[in-house]
Amino acid sequence: MKSNTKDWIQYGTAVAMIVSGIFLTFACFFLNHFIIDDSVLWFVAQALMYAGSIFGVSIYIRTKFGEVKNDIHDLLGNKGDKPESGK
Repeated sequence: MKSNTKDWIQYGTAVAMIVSGIFLTFACFFLNHFIIDDSVLWFVAQALMYAGSIFGVSIYIRTKFGEVKNDIHDLLGNKGDKPESGK
């Protein structure tokens, strides 16, 4: 499985969880005479936690890998760019 496919699956499930939580909340609100059950609130909270962890962890890891890549590039690039002459 390609990493791009894995990312699309993660993002798709995160968005699906958010949409299902919103749909369930509205359905419960209008079908139960403007009362939202505790179980629905629990499901919405879990859906938001899941989506937040998917989006947050992915962004954090990409940012850190980008920083490490830039540090390595700077370290290797500075050594090979300018040969010392005159000594």
